[in-house]
Amino acid sequence: MSAKNLVIVESPAKAKTIEKYLGKDYTVKSSFGHIRDLPKKGLNIDVDKGFTPSYEINPDKKKVVAELRKAAKEAEDVWLASDEDREGEAIAWHLTQALKLDPKKTKRIVFHEITKTAIENAIKTPRTVDLHLVDAQQARRVLDRLVGYELSPVLWKKVRTGLSAGRVQSVAVRLIAEREREIREFNAESSYRVVAIFVIGDQELKAELATKLPTQDDARTFLQAAAEAIFTVDDIATKPGSRNPGAPFTTSTLQQEAARRLGYSVKQTMTLAQRLYESGKITYMRTDSTTLSGFAISAAEAYIKGNFGDNYHQVRQFKTKNESAQEAHEAIRPTDFNTQEAGDDAQQKKLYNLIWQRALASQMAPAQTEKTEVTVGLSNRSEKLVGKGEVLKFDGFMKVYGGVKDDTILPPVEKGQKLDLGSMSATQTFTRPPARYSEAALVKKLEELGIGRPSTYAPTISTIQAREYVERKDLEGVERKVQTLSLLNGSITEEEITEITGADRNKLVPTHLAEVTTDFLVKYFPSIVDFDFTAKVEHEFDKVAGGEEPWNKMIGEFYKDFHPLIEDAGGISRSEVSQAKVLGNDPKTGKPVMARFGRYGPMLQRGETESEEKPAFAPLPEGATLETVTLEQALTMFELPRTVGKTEDGKEIKANLGRFGPYVQIDKVYVSIKPLDPFSITEAEARKLYAEKLEKDANKYIKEFDSGIKVVNGIYGPYITDGKKNAKIPKGTEPADLTEEECKKLLDEAPARKKFTRRKTTKK
Repeated sequence: MSAKNLVIVESPAKAKTIEKYLGKDYTVKSSFGHIRDLPKKGLNIDVDKGFTPSYEINPDKKKVVAELRKAAKEAEDVWLASDEDREGEAIAWHLTQALKLDPKKTKRIVFHEITKTAIENAIKTPRTVDLHLVDAQQARRVLDRLVGYELSPVLWKKVRTGLSAGRVQSVAVRLIAEREREIREFNAESSYRVVAIFVIGDQELKAELATKLPTQDDARTFLQAAAEAIFTVDDIATKPGSRNPGAPFTTSTLQQEAARRLGYSVKQTMTLAQRLYESGKITYMRTDSTTLSGFAISAAEAYIKGNFGDNYHQVRQFKTKNESAQEAHEAIRPTDFNTQEAGDDAQQKKLYNLIWQRALASQMAPAQTEKTEVTVGLSNRSEKLVGKGEVLKFDGFMKVYGGVKDDTILPPVEKGQKLDLGSMSATQTFTRPPARYSEAALVKKLEELGIGRPSTYAPTISTIQAREYVERKDLEGVERKVQTLSLLNGSITEEEITEITGADRNKLVPTHLAEVTTDFLVKYFPSIVDFDFTAKVEHEFDKVAGGEEPWNKMIGEFYKDFHPLIEDAGGISRSEVSQAKVLGNDPKTGKPVMARFGRYGPMLQRGETESEEKPAFAPLPEGATLETVTLEQALTMFELPRTVGKTEDGKEIKANLGRFGPYVQIDKVYVSIKPLDPFSITEAEARKLYAEKLEKDANKYIKEFDSGIKVVNGIYGPYITDGKKNAKIPKGTEPADLTEEECKKLLDEAPARKKFTRRKTTKK
């Protein structure tokens, strides 16, 4: 006998949780996500009839739909309980169409948490499908299909076969490509940071020069003066400080913090959060609201006062910064603050704990500190040295979130007191280029620009990596010489040390394909990659969702400007897209020399592609661009690879310039020679770098096991790997003492590493 009521949700996990809270009169079934969509092949949008889309039941969902139709016929009432955002509303509407239900009569229920109270309240207050929200989602789907279907073939013909373009993804790629160019064009400027250590009894006072010195000569002059100076405490200032907690998580801030604290990718964070939501542990995870419900605020207050005391509690209601916040009506929080641990595995538990801490901390008192500044003057210079201390007086919200830093306690001093200088150093520092985007930082930037919505961030970032526009990678960095000057016992010594600069982890780096595609779109389809235009489209979607504008009208306004650009694209030559620039002819061969974009980015070519004799290729000189490279520079590059000499055991050494800079090659071993020049590196220099490379490789592995597990010396310190996953080594653990079983356990607990798959392209 069938139940009177059929409740349909998107996922089996969500169905299982809801079924616990409803009685025997209710059957809960899952649609397993979307059941209808635009067919994958073809446009399937009737442009001449108001952009009417033609949907079909997904081939893999026909059996599911048949089962739901049968259950719907047997039930007295059908309740559609998909998620409360636009995507969920669209799923509910498609269910009415596929199951032949009247959307104006079928009961629609929404809730932002899967708890007994929330489900019972939703059942008491059903509504119907909100067709304005459905229209907003349909507008997004239709617009994105129009852009992808019409623009992608243009990219196939003009740039490379198999490429795709998308309204949000192309903007994301542009952000990453332009940031990379900023980094390449950045010229670091150096200055000198001066730090003094004063000895006060058996304690030390560390003080830093308030301003950096511009040159090494200035630093030397200052240290010479300091050697003769009398140091006096000019001022002591003590003032209270405070730190306030952040707002509870939105989708964007959860993705950012999970990346920073837990090392999770955006996709991984959303997958884990989805599971926590569907099991009833947290509220809905796609939201751009920072608001907490009155119930949540009261529950947090009870927990804080009961566990920490009244002085730890402070009511806060954070205002949502995003004016168009619409995905849900509350921030991400636990459904029960008394549940301190939740989740089916270690990764879920870590994410739940982060959400629990952040939401609870948002209702706690500020942390109170006392800050002290000691200003020290020199008898023979006007500059001041400043020592800073900070003591935590009351931990407040930091008891549960943020961690407590060690106090920086300054030794007791008095105004006018003379100080004994122990030592002083002046270290060369460099300005930093803009930081590359991590996944989380890109989400933050897209949100700031008003591009995309909580439901689109993770798919966008996954797409641009899957389509080979962007790689998420660790960057090793390069060596840089740093000058240091030290003053000790009245004597100044100067030393040159080496540091690694540019090393980074899990950053989004554009491929050369991303750069040439971005340049093409910026030149010929500027509206598609224009930040303001893309944000404006999002606002148009919001208007549709609010019932202020028909969805097909906004699509029509977009299409009348967009389609003519597609029609005009036929006149664009492929050589123009590759940005080929003829530099002149090689005087030795008479062949033309040109600079252009190739498969792997900017390159030089000697000879015609169409000629019988295969053309020669070479990289651009370091620092040159397609716009600035000269014929003279290009001709020099065709002299590479250059034979430098031989190793001690008679192997030939060749110097060359590749995609990642200058290098020497000995058999199959490649050694970076930055900052040396492949045209001038000597045999002795090459031998030395080769020997260092061999020694470094020999010391790379601290421990190796027969199973393939290795304990490795990495640039950020030792770690464990099995080739598929990497695991951190806990603090205080000696890497050389780890057993194979201990390594296996740490690998099992580590988050999975993102896999990159490369698609093969057919050569024509």
